[in-house]
Amino acid sequence: MKTASLLSVLALIMLLTCMKAADADKNLAKIDSLFHDFDRPDVPGASVMVIQNGKVLLAKSYGLADLENKIPSAPKVNYRLASVTKQFTAMAIMMLVDAGKMSFDDPITKFFPEFPAYGKRITVRHLLNHTSGLIDYEDIIPQGTTLPVLDINALRLLQQQDHTYFSPGSQFRYSNTGYAFLALIVEKVSGQTFAAFLWDKIFKPLGMEQTLAYESGISIVSNRAYGYTEQKGGGFIKTDQSLTSSVLGDGGVYSSVSDLYKWDQALYTTKLVSKKILAQAFTPGKSTLHEKDLCYGFGWFISEYRGLRKIWHYGSTVGFSPRLERFPERKFTVIILANRNDAPLAELPERIADIYLFDSRPAGK
Repeated sequence: MKTASLLSVLALIMLLTCMKAADADKNLAKIDSLFHDFDRPDVPGASVMVIQNGKVLLAKSYGLADLENKIPSAPKVNYRLASVTKQFTAMAIMMLVDAGKMSFDDPITKFFPEFPAYGKRITVRHLLNHTSGLIDYEDIIPQGTTLPVLDINALRLLQQQDHTYFSPGSQFRYSNTGYAFLALIVEKVSGQTFAAFLWDKIFKPLGMEQTLAYESGISIVSNRAYGYTEQKGGGFIKTDQSLTSSVLGDGGVYSSVSDLYKWDQALYTTKLVSKKILAQAFTPGKSTLHEKDLCYGFGWFISEYRGLRKIWHYGSTVGFSPRLERFPERKFTVIILANRNDAPLAELPERIADIYLFDSRPAGK
């Protein structure tokens, strides 16, 4: 009798295992269909990771990281994160606040005393929330500039201005200028370069050993994906760097889906900052509502999808289109990194959530 019962249990386990494997194969086929435009041996690629409850449900790459040398994409390939970088810049500031070295409500003139008087009304919180009203530095780069723009150049350009787009704190306007300023504030307060602070305080402690804020001529990106843009007549041209690619605070970090797994998991803990401070990153800032139900915290957009809270960010630059979306109530995350300009990724994280969280049922069904 005992033997028969044991055999029944073993048979049930085998059946469940087979069913689970079949579901995984079915989900993989659905994911592959979403990335069919990347799944070719002659195009820039993409890496995708799906995480739930700390477990990697899927880690797969498509296409090429380097077209010229025919190097395939892979989960450990490092892509430029573009504006997904902002969550690391925000975390650096939060860590300094948590350590009592500064305040979210400090005016920027505390750190840049030479800044024009209008800076007295702009706080660190405004920079984090994109409510500063600061002029976009990209729009005021002098014609004929050929040397790469750095974070400090963004500050110097703004020192020549005498106004903001609107009264600080009154409305939302996405601002790369603000995050360039935040990187400089990290340097002022910590006494380290921004890249060194990120490595010492975030990347190294979390085991993100291949992640870095890239400084041309100083650091080297290992296992690097290069950026490309699709040409109208077909084919892709390398567009890896632009005039503003060297500004670190708004978009200079390179990472892989494998390393970003560690970052995602750390955000469920207090490894980097206290629970109270971390919560502010995921809390809509004052005056940040700018589209239907779309707000901004500290380095993160905040919205909802099918009744679930969604914390997310995307990036867009001359050759990269990253996207990281978290559904913390279900401990579910989708990370997609692509090395092509304007890659059509906007709907893919939600389609992937449909597959894993909602059995692919259309919304409202």
